Amino acid sequence: MTDNSFPAQSALGRRWHSTTFRLIAVYAVIFSISVMSLLGFIGAAVTGDMEHETDVVMQWQLIYFDSMPHSALADAIHRRLEHERMHANYYGLFSPDGHYVAGDVLALPPGLAPDRGGVTLARNSLQTLSGEPSPVVRAMAERRRDGETLVLARDLTHILRIRQTIINALIGGGLLCLVAGVVGGLALSVRQMRRLKAIRRVTLRIAQGDLGQRLPIGGRDEIDMLGHLVNHMLEEVERLMNEVKGACDGIAHDLRTPLAHVRTLLGHIAERSDILDDVAVSALVARARDETDALLDRFRAMLRISEIGTLQRRGGFATVELQALIEEVGELYEPLAELRSLQFVVESEAVEPIHGDRALLFEAFSNLLDNAFKFTPAGGVVRMSLRQTPAGPLVEIVDNGPGIPLDERDAVLQRFYRGEGTRHLAGSGLGLSIVSAVMRVHDFTIRIGNAEPGARVSIECWSRTLA
Repeated sequence: MTDNSFPAQSALGRRWHSTTFRLIAVYAVIFSISVMSLLGFIGAAVTGDMEHETDVVMQWQLIYFDSMPHSALADAIHRRLEHERMHANYYGLFSPDGHYVAGDVLALPPGLAPDRGGVTLARNSLQTLSGEPSPVVRAMAERRRDGETLVLARDLTHILRIRQTIINALIGGGLLCLVAGVVGGLALSVRQMRRLKAIRRVTLRIAQGDLGQRLPIGGRDEIDMLGHLVNHMLEEVERLMNEVKGACDGIAHDLRTPLAHVRTLLGHIAERSDILDDVAVSALVARARDETDALLDRFRAMLRISEIGTLQRRGGFATVELQALIEEVGELYEPLAELRSLQFVVESEAVEPIHGDRALLFEAFSNLLDNAFKFTPAGGVVRMSLRQTPAGPLVEIVDNGPGIPLDERDAVLQRFYRGEGTRHLAGSGLGLSIVSAVMRVHDFTIRIGNAEPGARVSIECWSRTLA
């Protein structure tokens, strides 16, 4: 079983990579740009319309003053200024050479052409009789028939105040809508992320071989529709897998009995051949019995893998003390190490208890030691260790045999695989398949590495499933 775990990510990273959060971010950017464009358009439209209305008023005033004779113009301007209550209008009359004649504007504003065109002048652009800073004004000038220049100006403070009020209201409303939209979107994102987390947990279980799992449904949206389709697909896959598995198990079970009968018959033939004292026949019968025993071992291993795979996940699990288990396995294999002239070293330290099936783990570690002893030459070293890591307990079995080539490290965990360098040795090619099945049931990870020389098999005794 290879490591298929996903890389760990922070909550923020997962949130950013979610489609919902990306849409919220894009929505916020588009909304902000739209609001700024709207504010600019409204500000320009409101200002332009109010300036146009002001220009119309001043043009009517110019028409009024144009109807007066030259001698009455200064008095008319003076009367207008006396009746100004809010001082919203400014007037100025200047001689042809630009000298002040009448009004409260003391000098011609720079840049104001006498063409009856409206111009917005910045603050303090007018010199007035009061000497106070002038507000922002809209000004207009014309040259009269007698050569004098008449200047009219109108205070835009109220217009700018109205425009600013409208813009402030739009900004406040826009921010409120943006915050409400983002908060609502984040709420939907959290809900979607919870659904996706649940789907992710189930798909991890399915990827680990538990085809009985089904994706959660009930959202009545595109994800729910996809979940229904995937669940239907899983039902078909599980049905087909069960049919294939049932057929294979049936074949293995049905052939095991005839093979046992064949072995019994070969035993009877061997007894008769001993009486006949035929060495050739005895050798052939012994070879046939060995081949039959090998076939029976393969069928037993296949049925054992099937039995492990059909266990209810964690159904019979309990607390397991790994240190005691490792020491027990080591004591069992010490005599075999002496028999094969191997140096067998067991190193264990106190580790945290794990949740698992003690009998299955004992079988898995025994199969790993069987492999290590089988491929380690006489005089070699096999080392079995247990230590605590930040993630959990780690079991390692290291030998100084020929090792496992890099391109075969995944294949050796499959059923019946025999490496090119090990085909001459006895075995069914199912020992590591049993180990892989046990690790899959426990959600543990098995890694095969290089001990330089030899093989290093690491068992990570902690779950690979991410929340």
